[in-house]
Amino acid sequence: MPSDAEPAPVSAKPPVTLREVAAAAGVSVATASKALNGQGRMTAETRERIRETARLLGFRPNSLAQSLLRKRSFTVGLLTNDTYGRFSLPLMAGVSDALVDKGVSVFLCNVEDDPRLGQLHVEAMLDKRVDGIVATGKRIDRHLPVDLSNLRIPVVYAFTQPDPGAVGLVSDDAGGARLAVEQFLRLGRRRIAHVSGPASFAVVHARAEAYRDVLRENGLPTAEPLLGAWSEAWGRDAVARLFGKAGREGWPDAVFCGNDQIARGVIDALRERGIRVPEDVGVIGFDNWEIVAEATRPPLTSIDMNLASLGREAGLALLSLVDGQPAAPGIRKLPCRLVVRQSCGSPSQ
Repeated sequence: MPSDAEPAPVSAKPPVTLREVAAAAGVSVATASKALNGQGRMTAETRERIRETARLLGFRPNSLAQSLLRKRSFTVGLLTNDTYGRFSLPLMAGVSDALVDKGVSVFLCNVEDDPRLGQLHVEAMLDKRVDGIVATGKRIDRHLPVDLSNLRIPVVYAFTQPDPGAVGLVSDDAGGARLAVEQFLRLGRRRIAHVSGPASFAVVHARAEAYRDVLRENGLPTAEPLLGAWSEAWGRDAVARLFGKAGREGWPDAVFCGNDQIARGVIDALRERGIRVPEDVGVIGFDNWEIVAEATRPPLTSIDMNLASLGREAGLALLSLVDGQPAAPGIRKLPCRLVVRQSCGSPSQ
């Protein structure tokens, strides 16, 4: 045989057919179909034997035929304008986790901030006969740039402003802020400053109000939060304002930050001034963006918005609507959680 002979071409095996399953199980095609679809009258032993035969043969049911039979596509769409995926990716993981055991697939479409692109994606989803849509965004106080109010399929909103009469799920920002300030109080901190993002964000005001409420409830003086950009640079600038005064007596002993990037800037600027974290000043961030929080020195204590859990609840809510179960409209707030690392200190500090 020549050494330079060409190898035989590789070809895919044809898929196993329902007829082959029926023949191997010794039943009719109709009986095999009913057994695999959970329908028809037969003994449990016969149904299980047919299913086991199908499994051993590697039979995969025709998804299109099943969709037509059940009038479902077993797909849902996830629309977002969160270009970087900071919020939408963990939320999508939660949605997928809720739906995967039900045999439902999720596909993501990024509409950016373009109404035309958003409409194109919605029309594509409708053409694919998705069972429903989860709409999410990069902030909770803005609508996506596309109208989803008159679709004939269920829509659930998560981490974005819902339409009137729709189901919406968001993180409890005020509750998260309370967790941060109360943690400082448990650690003996009493001069707590708050550095947050732009005043145009609703979450900034919700967190600031909760910050003031906790201080008032504990008989402590309140200070106006410092508002700026969602950036490390703003965190550094805020430190110059808070710690530029002469004398340590007027310095904060804790800083609650509106996000983890601000907190990282605060910690870096404190280090440059020779102010120790957490021995002199405790710092807590918000978002628990692990790539930032764990790389900060010291590692950053932060409020986690539980986006994966929020996504899971959104997925389950959408499934209920798809199955025809009514759901109370309105916004539902899900709790945040405190993730303790080293930056906030310990009681001894």
